[in-house]
Amino acid sequence: MTDAREKAQNTARDVGDHALVEKGARLGFAMSGLIHLLIGWIALKIAWGIGSTGSSSGESADKSGALREVAGGTTGPFLLGLAVLGFALLALWNATEAVVGRHGGETLDRAKAGGKAILYAVFAWSAFGFARGAGGSDEQKTDSITSSLMSQPGGRILVGLVGVAVVGAGAYHVWKGWTKGFLEELERHPGRWAEVAGRAGYVAKGIALAVAGLLFAGPALSSRASEAGGLDSALKELRDRPFGPYVLTVIALGIAAYGLYSFARARHAKL
Repeated sequence: MTDAREKAQNTARDVGDHALVEKGARLGFAMSGLIHLLIGWIALKIAWGIGSTGSSSGESADKSGALREVAGGTTGPFLLGLAVLGFALLALWNATEAVVGRHGGETLDRAKAGGKAILYAVFAWSAFGFARGAGGSDEQKTDSITSSLMSQPGGRILVGLVGVAVVGAGAYHVWKGWTKGFLEELERHPGRWAEVAGRAGYVAKGIALAVAGLLFAGPALSSRASEAGGLDSALKELRDRPFGPYVLTVIALGIAAYGLYSFARARHAKL
């Protein structure tokens, strides 16, 4: 059993250290930067009603909305191809980290790497869907998942726990940004501008995730799956509050700052 485990770890280490996987992972960070810049731009348009953004326009301030923006450009197929490749290899690299556990090695670190592997695999699949013209809405998927969970025994409890987990992830992002903990993931200091962008980006993204988690947990209290929401719903909820456009503008700029930091991470990430 021990020999099999060591063999699996050695294989994962070799895969994770492969130049193609490492370069692909850096590409994945860069594509994440592009996605977050677009989400920030869409959120800014939502805040001030720029263009045709709204519930009837099909634009959403989340991953699907950003990928739709990419797909609509003249370089859409090329960029979507890069997104599929980058996110897939970033998912693979995180999967090897979950097995090897080099950066920390503790159970929590492995679990985080495994969760990121799943997340980036979903990103790659979403980008592939838009590349072949079959992209869907994150909000519709959220509603569908919530409805399915709510119909199961104990579904309300499970939905509530997922919502709490998302709120926790948001709080962790805020803490990571405020304490500049993200710098520990880099090989070297990326420069003052990237540090400021990372700090603002993590805090802003954390706030947005926390609101999204609260909206997702709503059906657990009301039994109405239609109240579930993702990032797009969270940002629009902020817009509709007092001083909402101003608050959402700050969040949008923060999400865009996270995108800028992601470009620095693509170069300086500890792989």
